[in-house]
Amino acid sequence: MSKIQFNLKDLHKRFKKSQNRATELIKDKEKAKQTVDDAFEKANAKKGDLKSIWEQLQLLFSLAKDYFNGTYKEIPIKSIIVLMAGLLYFLSPVDLIPDFLVGLGLVDDVFIIGLVITQITKDLEKYKSWKEA
Repeated sequence: MSKIQFNLKDLHKRFKKSQNRATELIKDKEKAKQTVDDAFEKANAKKGDLKSIWEQLQLLFSLAKDYFNGTYKEIPIKSIIVLMAGLLYFLSPVDLIPDFLVGLGLVDDVFIIGLVITQITKDLEKYKSWKEA
């Protein structure tokens, strides 16, 4: 088994754990809002490293905030779980690639956020249309 296959399997396993945590987290709107705020704060601090996904990341934050504030509810719960799992992974200090590794530390985070965006693209498009209306 190659190193890349092992790492992708490990990444998938870690993301699944984040999904389980997200399922519980979304039951507590205040904790969920705090998680979104914490992820937003980390993203702002790492903005330069996240420039390739910055616009989409901002849309994710906006969607999560509107959902947990009760402003926007037209999204399946499964998509909210995936979104929050991505944010939990992003916040986790125990990454596949530690964040302190300059130039590499956010590679797995960007990969996971990209995966989240891909999985909920239709929901993001609907939200964006709603937001712009």
